[in-house]
Amino acid sequence: MVKYRDRRVAQEILKEVNDILHKKVRDPRVEGATITEVDVTGDLQQATIYYSTLDDNPETFDEVQKGFEKASGLIRKELGHRLSIYKTPELFFQRDESVAYGNRIDELLREMKNKE
Repeated sequence: MVKYRDRRVAQEILKEVNDILHKKVRDPRVEGATITEVDVTGDLQQATIYYSTLDDNPETFDEVQKGFEKASGLIRKELGHRLSIYKTPELFFQRDESVAYGNRIDELLREMKNKE
């Protein structure tokens, strides 16, 4: 039997973390970040939250990561109040590389089109 609880919890965490970022977190380092995906382990003990930023400057990547690490306690506390699960998962934040990868593919396709 397939269990979908981890996916449902991941979708709920995605929705709630986006809301918490916009309403509760006042750190300017994470202001422009958007949560793109959440992966939750099968036992619901850990959640990896993937985020993307509009700024492609490599120097800001570390600052945004530090901002998320600093705000993780507040985000986890708020999640605990909003979610109706026994234990709030431990949160890990990781930059989503898929946006940069997609931009690179678009750039390569444009170069190929210009060569023709």
